[in-house]
Amino acid sequence: MRLSTRGRFAINAMIDLALRERQSPVPLSELALRHGISLSYLEQVFAKLRQHGLVESTRGPGGGYTLGFRGDAISVADIVSAIEDNIPAAPQAGESGVGGPSDMTQALWDQLHSALMLHMQTISLRSLAQEQLAKGFHVKERKAANKGVLKNPVASLDRPSAPNSVFALGQWLPSRT
Repeated sequence: MRLSTRGRFAINAMIDLALRERQSPVPLSELALRHGISLSYLEQVFAKLRQHGLVESTRGPGGGYTLGFRGDAISVADIVSAIEDNIPAAPQAGESGVGGPSDMTQALWDQLHSALMLHMQTISLRSLAQEQLAKGFHVKERKAANKGVLKNPVASLDRPSAPNSVFALGQWLPSRT
C-alpha cells in the first residue's frame, strides 16, 4: 500500500481539526492557508471524509468543518481508508495466489498491507493531536467574526452652519457682512 499525498494532507487536516475541536467550526480556507494546500483540492479531500462520517460540515457565516465524532474514536486507518481509492481488497477464500508472474509476491504484499492497516488502527487521531501539543504546538484562538446586526450609528447632532449649495451661499454671504 502506498500512502499518497492526498492521504497525508487528509491526516494533517484531521489533526488540525482535532487540535481545534473545542472551538467553532474550522473553515477550509483557513486550513488551506495553514497547510499550503489548494482550496479546491482540500474540498475534494473533505468531501470524501464527509461521505465516510469522519467530519461534519456547517454552512453559513461562521461555518466550516468539525470532527464527525470524538477524536479518540477515529484512527489513522479510518482516514486513509476514506481517502485512498486504490486500497487493495483482501483476497477472497478459495482464490489462489498463483496466476502469473505478478501474483508471485501477492501474498507478501497482502500480509504487509494487513500489518500496516492493523498498526494504523492502533493510532488514534487524539493521540496524534496530543503529540503535537506535547511538542509545543500552540493553538491560536480564532477571532469571532462580527457578522450579523451591528450597533445603530450614533446620529450627529451638530449641524453645519455653512450653506449646502451655491445658491444658498450667494444668499448667505451678503447677510454675513
